[in-house]
Amino acid sequence: MKKQPERVKDTDMSAEYDFSAGVRGKYAKRFSGVHNDVVVLEPDVAELFHDSKSVNEALRVIAKLAEQQVVKNKSRQAVG
Repeated sequence: MKKQPERVKDTDMSAEYDFSAGVRGKYAKRFSGVHNDVVVLEPDVAELFHDSKSVNEALRVIAKLAEQQVVKNKSRQAVG
């Protein structure tokens, strides 16, 4: 039989918080497919954008242009 680890009382936590009935990983499955990766911009690029919204808008424009270019190239290959 495994020895149970001793419970360490954290003196920084208020007595009003009781996690004794808590379930480990209860919501882990819900968030397993969610990715919130951090992307760090180089300083010169970061100067061009005021916030994440402007970065996302610029990337969407670039992605749309790239997609249009791929479609154009595929249609040229089909004709030639």
